[in-house]
Amino acid sequence: GVVAVIAPWNFPLPIAGWGSAPALAAGNAVILKPAETTPLTALRLAELALEAGLPDDLFQVLPGTGPGAGEDLVRHPG
Repeated sequence: GVVAVIAPWNFPLPIAGWGSAPALAAGNAVILKPAETTPLTALRLAELALEAGLPDDLFQVLPGTGPGAGEDLVRHPG
């Protein structure tokens, strides 16, 4: 399946990890939507995932505003 993880600005890395790691371990793909004020943390996490050998389609980052990217993510039918 696909798991959407929405990470807040105040703990961007721990919460991204808490949501993403179990999902990936269970065989799911992850779409990480970071807070608009802390997107670089999530983008770096995605770079590290690639360096570690994770397939590039298994961990995606969707930067943007909550009302923009976040709304699209939670309303997507798939």
